[in-house]
Amino acid sequence: MLNILSGKKKTGTAGGKTAVLFMCVLLTITAVLSGCGGTSGEVKIDKKTGEAIIKNVSWADYKDAGDTNNRVFYEIFVGSFSDSDGDGTGDLRGIINRLDYLNDGDPKSGKSLGVEGIWLTPIFKSPSYHKYDVTDYYTIDEKFGTMDDLKELVTECHKRDIKVILDLVLNHTGNQNEWFGKFSSAHRHDDVSDEYYDFYCYSNSAKVGNRTFHQIPSDDEFYEGNFSPDMPELNYDNEKVRQAVLDIAKYYLNDVGVDGFRFDAAKYMYYGEVEPNVEFWTWYMEELKKIKPDIYCVAEVWDSDAMTGKYAGALRCFDFTMAQTDGLISSTVKLGDVNKYNSYVDGYIDIVSADNPDNSIVPFIANHDTDRAAGYMTVSSSYAKVAANLYILGPGSPFIYYGEEIGIKGSRGGANTDANRRLKMLWGDEDTVKNPVGTTFEESKQTNGTVESLKGDENSLYNYYKRLIMIRKANPEIARGEYTAIMLVNTKMGCYTCTYNQSTVAVFQNTGLEAVTVDLSTIDGLNVTRICDYIGMSDVTLDGTKLTVGAQTAVIMR
Repeated sequence: MLNILSGKKKTGTAGGKTAVLFMCVLLTITAVLSGCGGTSGEVKIDKKTGEAIIKNVSWADYKDAGDTNNRVFYEIFVGSFSDSDGDGTGDLRGIINRLDYLNDGDPKSGKSLGVEGIWLTPIFKSPSYHKYDVTDYYTIDEKFGTMDDLKELVTECHKRDIKVILDLVLNHTGNQNEWFGKFSSAHRHDDVSDEYYDFYCYSNSAKVGNRTFHQIPSDDEFYEGNFSPDMPELNYDNEKVRQAVLDIAKYYLNDVGVDGFRFDAAKYMYYGEVEPNVEFWTWYMEELKKIKPDIYCVAEVWDSDAMTGKYAGALRCFDFTMAQTDGLISSTVKLGDVNKYNSYVDGYIDIVSADNPDNSIVPFIANHDTDRAAGYMTVSSSYAKVAANLYILGPGSPFIYYGEEIGIKGSRGGANTDANRRLKMLWGDEDTVKNPVGTTFEESKQTNGTVESLKGDENSLYNYYKRLIMIRKANPEIARGEYTAIMLVNTKMGCYTCTYNQSTVAVFQNTGLEAVTVDLSTIDGLNVTRICDYIGMSDVTLDGTKLTVGAQTAVIMR
């Protein structure tokens, strides 16, 4: 619900509080801030190493907000990230070697990107480059390393307060999985007493409704495989299947120490049947929380918000309305109305937290299944930076797709292959990681630079992301507080407040190409007296009660 100029209250469920803010004093101070490139976080370049160190981010109001589930995550497509052994394939040891790039353990250093969690795409044994067709859930694919490598990665991440979640593919396995081999054998021998006979969904017909079936090898029956004949679908009416997938999660939580999971294709456990799907995830999450009460999980329900809302009581889901070429972030960045964006966020949080107070929004721009954002929100137009403002300076758990911070490009194009969306990380050093099998994207199209070429550039997208994440950390209300959208009139600039532990910040965002001035004294329910931080392409001034926010710029006020 929206807090508008008439002073109506918002009684959202997120955080279980009622946000009522009153304008109790007039602003009488004048503040004019300036910074390198129009930002409050000044960048100092180490002349010997070329490394950028962030200065002048305001930490005066920083509080240790505790270990919550409102972190900035970083998705790593493992095979394309960093290669440690020279075979061209990214691996777990490569990620370990790059941890100081991701987070050096010091939130104030500015030397690392500062992400607080990583999502690893599937790492289990599999015949494909993408590993979404699992052969063995208890074996790390030899291309990626060993179980000891994974345990070391988790240990090193935890030293830096980074959470680690694994991509757990439960809707289907690969057709080379031992389970499927035993299932096929049981059907060939018509052995209904075999415990694997009902492990996968099967039928006497090749077509059942809009579901897709494929012939069981050397048999006259058919198994369900809606994504591919290489990906047979498990039967979740079978209690042994449920126990098997619960045991997998238990192993990685207890024995390996991971912090949670990303669930692939969560709406397909029962194809086209919402209620059984929700029942499964409700049961599964209840069981996982018995193992690890503070577990972090997020699901892929690639659908409308109305459909996502049906799953919200069971678990948090990615917000696909935000993402992709025609998503809300892209449309708002391109001279859209931030008031509408904030109103959407406000309403979304209310919906997903109605039956689950711990739930929130999980925004992202792109992932391994979508075209790279730098192709349609370009670095040269500053759209890439403005987009980062929108979803990093906001509530919940934003997910950065690896390389987004340096403007990597990649799209399916005419070749229609997802490999073009999963291209190698551009380190610019001696890393030997290569593009995945099937790539057709021309290297000459990668025009935004490498980590090495960007880290010494104070105005680079890479350094911008570092500053942005530091500002978010320095103002924990943004990530953890109760969110209230405040409608501004006669402008497309937007504002929202977040209150956490009786402390409130207000965030103004101007995505337009012209400066916007608002009189704070005319905004009902707003009590802010100073500029804390700002970031963007322009400056911000506060003259009495007149706040002027330059083009493509965001400001945090207290």
